[in-house]
Amino acid sequence: MTPTTLGPVSAFVEEHFRHFNAAVVRRASEAWIRLLERGGRMFLAMAGAMSTAELGRSLAEMIRRDKIHAICCTGANLEEDLFNLVGHREYVQLPEYRDLTPADELELMRRGLNRVTDVCIPERVMMLVHDRLLPRWQAAEKTGQRRFPHEFVYDLLRSGELESLYQADPRHSWLLAAAQKDLPLFVPGWEDSSLGNLFVARVADGTLHDVQIIRNGLEAMLELLRWYEETSARHPIGFFQIGGGIPGDFAICAVPLLRQDLKRTHVPLWAYFCQISDSTTSYGSYSGAVPNEKITWGKLGPDTPRFVIESDATVIAPLIFARVLGW
Repeated sequence: MTPTTLGPVSAFVEEHFRHFNAAVVRRASEAWIRLLERGGRMFLAMAGAMSTAELGRSLAEMIRRDKIHAICCTGANLEEDLFNLVGHREYVQLPEYRDLTPADELELMRRGLNRVTDVCIPERVMMLVHDRLLPRWQAAEKTGQRRFPHEFVYDLLRSGELESLYQADPRHSWLLAAAQKDLPLFVPGWEDSSLGNLFVARVADGTLHDVQIIRNGLEAMLELLRWYEETSARHPIGFFQIGGGIPGDFAICAVPLLRQDLKRTHVPLWAYFCQISDSTTSYGSYSGAVPNEKITWGKLGPDTPRFVIESDATVIAPLIFARVLGW
């Protein structure tokens, strides 16, 4: 593509992102485009508070236009996109959050507001979603059905039950786009989320009787292995990682598990790797480990295109998505 065929954001990146960290943004975007042009697939690992940062404004279109083909995310990112969809107008913006005192924070808590940097999620919105998931959890328990956390959420979104409650533009919900596509989704460590905590609370108070209706992280890894082996047999698969934590480390381990632990040497390595992180290169930090280290673990090869962008993902990810979309 030449700059004259690109949208304004893409043309700006092509013209001005020439060196240093900016050049990595451009090169990573171009490598993503080339991967897709040769029939590749892209896997997104998403940590951080990206849903509350409203990354769905660009991520949803990436999903709709088949630029992303599977996602591994935290439980918080799973639920917070849904919270935003049904509660956006009730969120409290705190542009001066750096000036808050401990007493200010306590007052927010007393008002039922949970702060995520410069915005607060009302507890009422969390309970609104909980109250509509609880009957689904109870029905699953009654019938002996076991499902992954996101499958209950997909079912809720597809039912149309929430449509009259939408407070944000549904085109900006990446989770709704994923549900409509039936996008493969993997959510390890779901218990580290508000809905995960509420689910456990319902078991603890006797409303539910068995945690086993939620399929766990080990089962999610089995599903990921099946997806990767089937997909990589037909397409090279790239790995785009936002932040560190469990979504990145859990998902990228699928390849060495297949190749080293199961001895399936025909399984290809990840065909592309890019990480956006504000954790600079350091000693002993997973998020600060350079991609070359992943070669020693059998995750990437010496010829795999590798990129590290040391910056704020809320700034960089939308730019890369825009470039891949040609915006």
